[in-house]
Amino acid sequence: MKRKVAVIGAGFSGLSAAAYLAKAGYDVHVFEKHVQPGGRARQFSTPEGFRFDMGPSWYWMPDIIESFFSDFGHSAADFFELVSLNPQFEMMFNSGQISVPESYEDLKQLFERIEVGAGRKLDKFMQAAKFKYEVGMRDFVNKPCHSWLEFVSPKIARSAFKLDLLSSFRAYVAKYFKDERLRTLMEFPVIFLGASPKDIPALYSLMNYGGYALGTHYPKGGFFQLVLAMQQVAEKQGATFHFNHNVDALKIEKNKVTSLQVNGAYHEFDLVVASADYHHIESLLPQELRNYDDTYWKSRTFAPSSLIYYLGMKSSIPNLTHHSLFFEHPLDDHIDCIYGEKKWPQNPLFYACCPSKTDAHVAPSNAENLFLLMPLATGISDNEEVREEYLMKMLERLEKHTGTKNLYEQISYKRSYCVSDFVNDYNAYGGNAYGLANTLKQTAVWKPKVRNKKVHNLFYTGQLTVPGPGVPPSIISGKIVAKEAIELYHKS
Repeated sequence: MKRKVAVIGAGFSGLSAAAYLAKAGYDVHVFEKHVQPGGRARQFSTPEGFRFDMGPSWYWMPDIIESFFSDFGHSAADFFELVSLNPQFEMMFNSGQISVPESYEDLKQLFERIEVGAGRKLDKFMQAAKFKYEVGMRDFVNKPCHSWLEFVSPKIARSAFKLDLLSSFRAYVAKYFKDERLRTLMEFPVIFLGASPKDIPALYSLMNYGGYALGTHYPKGGFFQLVLAMQQVAEKQGATFHFNHNVDALKIEKNKVTSLQVNGAYHEFDLVVASADYHHIESLLPQELRNYDDTYWKSRTFAPSSLIYYLGMKSSIPNLTHHSLFFEHPLDDHIDCIYGEKKWPQNPLFYACCPSKTDAHVAPSNAENLFLLMPLATGISDNEEVREEYLMKMLERLEKHTGTKNLYEQISYKRSYCVSDFVNDYNAYGGNAYGLANTLKQTAVWKPKVRNKKVHNLFYTGQLTVPGPGVPPSIISGKIVAKEAIELYHKS
């Protein structure tokens, strides 16, 4: 008989793990508490005709995503149309705006116009970033990270110095560029890794290559198309999905999970892969069987939470691109509110996504689909009154940028999503949106382990373990854990 595997959660890491385990011949069952797959990347539609992606909207590192499909004899093009955005995005500053072009050559010219010599320096920066990307995303991040011995290889040893693991990302960027706008442009991608640029290793300049050099893309129909495609791949391998199925408890006997309580009924399994929140899954175990206690989690640096607004606008908004970043105020002031005092920022930075500029299917004719996101500290109060206050702040700046008035009156659909919603929907520790921050002390073997040390057939995958937050890393995480589980049973 086939060994029976349970995957808890149908986010990207769960979808990935399910596909690889099913391909290896296991009887895989995915249990998802919501009505659809995707986790933070779910999608919803409204009676007014709007279709909103709930989370991820930056399709970066397309080669990493493509490698998942190629492992199963497919390509992304088999499932959805991928559009390259031009401009990739716009960034607003007090002194004006920068529009990041699709073409790398055009990007070099833009840098040179802003700062003499910056085009040549961008080349040098991107050459180093490409090296980090190729080593980091193909060798470094594919390790289960049980110990540092995994990194003892001639290739990684030769590359160690060039990976800049011990350098600050901020200091690294400052060596190349003097103009504050260019520095901010290069620093902004790592904000989504969950820490200040001054606390993140320069290794993560690979993000700049994975984004600016490889381009910013959009899957027609929304980011959810990637979720549906991965589900189809997993199902073709034989995985079975169970939606509206919440895992309530794990039954442990002789240091093994023997069954899961799902919607009140017990089901037996040989192996369990947890793609749900790591801390939440551990809370279902007795204290003595957990990898980490509450003191450990309280000591971790978490990536931000977010205030998100999904807005259906009655009419088109001029002078707005698919992706826009509003950085008119100092970056560090906002970051200090996330990692320092943990409070709502006085002058917030935020991101606006308007996919209807690219895709007519996500909004009614002549209407606009608008997604606003503001990074926030975890664990703070987020009542509806304060959410609304910050919506007005964001809309005011949108009006200034686009030359429009009374945007609030143009709203035909409105939904907010914030810290408490991340807790309620995903059991997210502190209401985090992106997992653990990729600081040096939370990199590689210093991340939570992929395998339970005492429950021998329980594994963890997703943004709270290796390799870290983000869609491509989560897909890689599922592959890592599937390989670990397969190796466990090959030895037994």
